[in-house]
Amino acid sequence: MGSTNPTQSAVRPVKPGSHAIPEETLLGRYRVLARRGAGGFGTVCTCWDTRLQRRVAIKRIPLLAAGDSTGISASTADEALAEARTACLLAHPNIVTVYDFETDGTYAYLVMEYVDGLNLAELLARVENGVLTHEECAHVLRSVAAALTYAHENGVLHLDIKPTNIMIDRQGTVKLADFGMATLASAAGYGGARGGTVGYMPPEQIQGLLVDERTDVFSLAVVTWQALTGRSPFASATPKGSLDAIVRGPKPPISKLDPSLAPEAETALLRALSPTAAERTSSVKEFARAMLPELGDGAEGAESLRELVDQSENDDPSLAATPSKLPAHVRLPWLAPALERAASAVCTFFAMHTILPAIPSTTDAFSLIGALVSAAACAAWPPIGSAIAGVALVVALATAHVTASSFPLALVTAASLAVWWVTCGHTDHVSTAALLAPVCLNSPAAGVALAGYGMDPLPAAATGAAGALLSLLAGAAAAGGFSAQTTVAALVPILSSPATWAIVAGCAASALLASAIAMRGSVASGIVGQVVGAVSITLFWLLACRVESSGYWFGQILEGCGLAVFLSVFLCVETVLRGPLDEDQEGEDSDELSQ
Repeated sequence: MGSTNPTQSAVRPVKPGSHAIPEETLLGRYRVLARRGAGGFGTVCTCWDTRLQRRVAIKRIPLLAAGDSTGISASTADEALAEARTACLLAHPNIVTVYDFETDGTYAYLVMEYVDGLNLAELLARVENGVLTHEECAHVLRSVAAALTYAHENGVLHLDIKPTNIMIDRQGTVKLADFGMATLASAAGYGGARGGTVGYMPPEQIQGLLVDERTDVFSLAVVTWQALTGRSPFASATPKGSLDAIVRGPKPPISKLDPSLAPEAETALLRALSPTAAERTSSVKEFARAMLPELGDGAEGAESLRELVDQSENDDPSLAATPSKLPAHVRLPWLAPALERAASAVCTFFAMHTILPAIPSTTDAFSLIGALVSAAACAAWPPIGSAIAGVALVVALATAHVTASSFPLALVTAASLAVWWVTCGHTDHVSTAALLAPVCLNSPAAGVALAGYGMDPLPAAATGAAGALLSLLAGAAAAGGFSAQTTVAALVPILSSPATWAIVAGCAASALLASAIAMRGSVASGIVGQVVGAVSITLFWLLACRVESSGYWFGQILEGCGLAVFLSVFLCVETVLRGPLDEDQEGEDSDELSQ
């Protein structure tokens, strides 16, 4: 290059009398046709190679100076650049070809094959429910696994496998892009953790520990999970949040999101997603060998992908690229989970604020602080809220106004809540809200809509019934100062009435119906489930009014059913914000290599 500035202005030849159009040229030969925006590692450009007369994709990555305050040394940068150059030697039909690699001390330029098609993230945004068929996923997995196996055999790790780095061209060929970019990004000062992408990195990469082939296995398994379900299982705004999600394991299980997937495939995915590298599938080849027989005909998937890409490329992409036109659950993927956590935290706060003052020797300040701390813990992990509130209720029943009935009532309550929490409450994020909402709102049916919204059918039914019974117990206890003797005396006539058990059965059946319909996965089915649940609990309440003789439940029909209907309407809105059960979009900027 000599003294030529690698980035300079050029002038396109023009006809006499017309105006010259200035344009940018990179490395003295690549004319910029379009900028694809700034990705995680720098600027992505589609360029025209004026020497060889072809389109190429170029990534221009700013490098840190040797004396930069971040502490990245020049020698470290040189090592990273050497590894990026090694990636240039990879020649495989499923790897985006790297034509050239240059650096001028300020920028690094990676000149790559231009792929006329879409990346996987773009494709998922265009297909129904944001998921691939099993056959399509088989083709993508086989192709990416072949590329990674070849790279690993040649001593090259990828370290940044994600949907935006998986390209699909008009012929349905899948190509993996950006080998060596993760290490280069680390030297350039991007994001730590070897420059990977939050949500796709395993724990050892997030923590900056030693990485090997199993790091790429983990990332490929995350992409496979997302392609099958539409959900990125460990997506988070921070590395710590992603790490916590990895340790807990992917939720909900893939068998719920994709019931047609073979159990053997789920087992293979979970092993590849192990947070401990030693327990993880040891090679990409082994992972693919376990998954592919369970996914179907990859050749059929290749043809389907070819048609999808060709169709998408022929369509006007402007609507898909306009953020304001995207559904709310795509533009704001964090909103629905945040509302679910907030609902659980609020219910926990009010339940604890009611129960704690009844425990002997507690002050008003202690009760307030305890309720706030419990709500904060619930916001961090929602299932813990119901456990904390249950323990507090048992302690209050056992210690407030101690009588002969105190220990038996506390023991029965503790055993019942423990059975519910172990079987239903510790896995679902809305279980706490579904159980405690009837207590906080003093309405047995208040948990029906919540259980039907976010729980599987059988746990939803159990939670609907448990919430109804707990509201009766908590209401009687609060009215009697948490005296066990007074509480039992108030509960006996209520529980002796057939109308009460009609309400309890109605809560269980209504939650079961709402959940079973919502499990179809679409937004429409979620809304229909809420409507059916609201109608069902209203009918059961009317049945209770018909069979009772005291008029107790008839006096609460407007308040109880009205509250249930209101919550159902609110959760219809929440269902729209959450989107389909099997859809979630990648929350990062695309760094496309295609246009």
